[in-house]
Amino acid sequence: MARSIDYVEHQGGRTPYVILFVLAVTFVMMSIAFRSVVIGLIGVGLNVLSAAAAFGALVIVFQGTWAQDLLGFTSGGFITSRIPLILFVILFGLSMDYQVFVVSRIREGVLAGWPTRQAVAEGITRSAGVVTSAAVVMVSVFVSFMFVSLLELKQIGFGLAAAVILDAVMIRILILPSVLTLLGPRSWWPSRPAATASARPPVFDEVGPRAS
Repeated sequence: MARSIDYVEHQGGRTPYVILFVLAVTFVMMSIAFRSVVIGLIGVGLNVLSAAAAFGALVIVFQGTWAQDLLGFTSGGFITSRIPLILFVILFGLSMDYQVFVVSRIREGVLAGWPTRQAVAEGITRSAGVVTSAAVVMVSVFVSFMFVSLLELKQIGFGLAAAVILDAVMIRILILPSVLTLLGPRSWWPSRPAATASARPPVFDEVGPRAS
C-alpha cells in the first residue's frame, strides 16, 4: 500500500515535466520543420485538444457504470493512475504523424506560389484518403485491446482508438484546415510564402506540386 502511494506521488511530481518536455519538443520540431512559429503553436494546441477530448471520453466510459456490460469490465470509479501519462505521450506521437503529413501537403502548394486557401483545399483533398485509411488500421488495432480482461489495456485501447478517430476526422480534416484558411499567409510566419501565381489551385504529381 505504501509503495503504491509513493509511486502515485512520484508520478504526479514528474508528470508536469514530461508534459512540458513533450510540448516543447513538439513546438520546436514543428517550427523548424515548417519554418513557422505559428504552425508550431497550432500543432501544440491541436494535439492538446485531441488528447483532452480522448481523456474526456475515457472518463465518461470508465469512471461510470453504463458501459460495464458492453465492454466487459467492472468500474472502480476511477482511471488507473498511469494511464493518462501513457496515453498523452503516445497520442502526441500519433498526432504528429497526421499533422506533419497533412501540413506538408498544404505547404507544398504554398511554396509553389498558391494562396493558402487553395493550397489547403488541395492538400486536404490529396491527404484525406491516406489519413483516413491509416486511422482505420490503427483504430482496428487499438479496439482489439478492449477484448482482453485486463482493465488497463481496455482503457489504453479505448483511449487510443477514440483519440485517433477524433484526431483524424475532426482535428486534421476539419479544424486544422479551417484554422489555416482563417489565418491565411499569417499561418507561415515568419517565413514568406511565394507570391501567388494565379487563381487556379495547384496540380500535384507524385513528387509534389507543379504548374498547370
